Amino acid sequence: MLYRIAQPADWHRAQETDFFESADLEAEGFIHASELAQVLETARLYYRASPGAVLLEVEETALESAGIRVEREWAERRQAYFPHVFGRIPLTAIRRSWPFPVADDGAVQLPAEIN
Repeated sequence: MLYRIAQPADWHRAQETDFFESADLEAEGFIHASELAQVLETARLYYRASPGAVLLEVEETALESAGIRVEREWAERRQAYFPHVFGRIPLTAIRRSWPFPVADDGAVQLPAEIN
């Protein structure tokens, strides 16, 4: 599984269009995602003060079946490989979602169902 933290407006738009996409797809050509072990640090670094954030669990094999390429690319700043999704994510590939409020200081907890 891959994980994406979504802003409320992007998640709402996905409910209307049946595809999740965010500004990074247009700006960089891919949607940033994380492995489970990377989610909390991603939230702390990039989603501080996001009380309406949503955590999406994306099935990588469903993306591949839909012809959407996923590549793990090196992120120098984080010194790790991160999954990049090269296309809009169909809602059929999103297996679960949870409210994922991120505090002003970046503190957040993973949903109990993930572990």
